[in-house]
Amino acid sequence: MDRYVTFKGLDCDGDADRLIARLKELSGRGTGSRWEAYFTDKLAQNARMGQDHLFFVGAHVNTLRSFFEECDDADALELLDHLELNCC
Repeated sequence: MDRYVTFKGLDCDGDADRLIARLKELSGRGTGSRWEAYFTDKLAQNARMGQDHLFFVGAHVNTLRSFFEECDDADALELLDHLELNCC
């Protein structure tokens, strides 16, 4: 489905997939962060609703930013910024 025609040439879906993969990796570490359970629940809800990862990122930009800042993950924050500015 190509609903993001104004973003032609950008891999918004692929970038969102990469960000969610990083989120799952970080939140699966078992650090006890309050965000781990939050994102596990929200990702499950997103899947049940049949929404894609780009929708998820757009709906959770601020909480994702807080989590990646807590993890001190500059690469994930850079990717999140890119997605927010160019795709969401």
